[in-house]
Amino acid sequence: MDFALTPDVVLPEDRYRGMLIGRVWLPNDNKTPAGPSVVVVAEHGVYDISGAHPTSADLMNTKQPAMAAANADGAMRIGGLEEILLNSGPDKRDPTKPYFLAPIDLQSIKACGVTFLDSLLERLIEEVAKGDAASAETIRETIGKEIGGDLNGVRPGSKEAEKLKQSLKERDLWSQYLEVGIGPDAEVFTKAQPMSAVGLGAEIGILENSTWNNPEPEAVLIVNARGEIVGATLGNDVNLRDMEGRSALLLNRAKDNNGSCAIGPFIRLFDQTFSLNDLKKVEVSLAVEGDDQFSLEGSSNIGLISRDLEDLVHQTINENHQYPDGFALMTGTMFAPTDDRNEPGNGFTHHLGDAVIIFCPPLGALINRVNYCDKIAPWEFGATALFRNLATRKLI
Repeated sequence: MDFALTPDVVLPEDRYRGMLIGRVWLPNDNKTPAGPSVVVVAEHGVYDISGAHPTSADLMNTKQPAMAAANADGAMRIGGLEEILLNSGPDKRDPTKPYFLAPIDLQSIKACGVTFLDSLLERLIEEVAKGDAASAETIRETIGKEIGGDLNGVRPGSKEAEKLKQSLKERDLWSQYLEVGIGPDAEVFTKAQPMSAVGLGAEIGILENSTWNNPEPEAVLIVNARGEIVGATLGNDVNLRDMEGRSALLLNRAKDNNGSCAIGPFIRLFDQTFSLNDLKKVEVSLAVEGDDQFSLEGSSNIGLISRDLEDLVHQTINENHQYPDGFALMTGTMFAPTDDRNEPGNGFTHHLGDAVIIFCPPLGALINRVNYCDKIAPWEFGATALFRNLATRKLI
């Protein structure tokens, strides 16, 4: 698996055929202060469209985002894709040159849990193991035999799901994760704060005291303030399994840390080349490669999701809850790696320096490296800083 930040690796398989939206940090050019810009990634270069659309959220809230991006007034070429990609890795980044950021900014970052059977079973395992990776394999085998077959093909919220719920309760096998896995209400939580996501090439973070953690590869829906799904990208919902396994009330500690949310590489807007229906059929793959010669690969199809993507969006934005800047919705991890790494039976956990690549043919590749949260550059550029910066650059 190639982890290089090059166009051949990062771009979708059909390359520039779709409308690809990113964000780039532009350096000070002696006329304009440094700051983030919304860009279109095209065959002949990367084009700054922030004069027409100063934020990603603003572009997504237009009537037809793909058309608005294609016809943005004052678009300016800032460089070639290859040169900006080469400067986007954390160890090679030259602050005097452009580099890629996460393609969202003011959007809320929401996430869904246990929307795939594999991830549901793994959450049950975490709960029973109380965060102890050493006991997970035995529990995995037991739970898989006990209820794995019962869950296959059950539509959440259906009469069949309610019957299964009663059956599992009678067998003393009911769980909070089964409630959101097959019950009528999906688990939708706030993954991270607006402006906190890291993008392509950045470091992703785990806590130093975590001994059981993993990447969570996910398709990410880009939704505007009207509840319209206007595009998609990829995400890594980095998770500390030992923290959440101890208690579901530790979800914030397990999920929301410095560098724990990666989104990218670009937003592919829905148009005649790629639609929501196309997204429902694609495969997402994960690869991890460590400095200890460990390597892991896996893949799954979005079509295996237990809930409709539109339903997940509707359960997030509705008459009870609005998002004026829109939101990015991580649709749930498709699988959790379980390959043994440190000790037999202990399953997978990250090591420092792990390279993680999440790839989907029509969306490209999101590539990051693992570090401790307190070793990653601190998050200092939030919404207030963004608006001050845009005002200084006369973009708002």
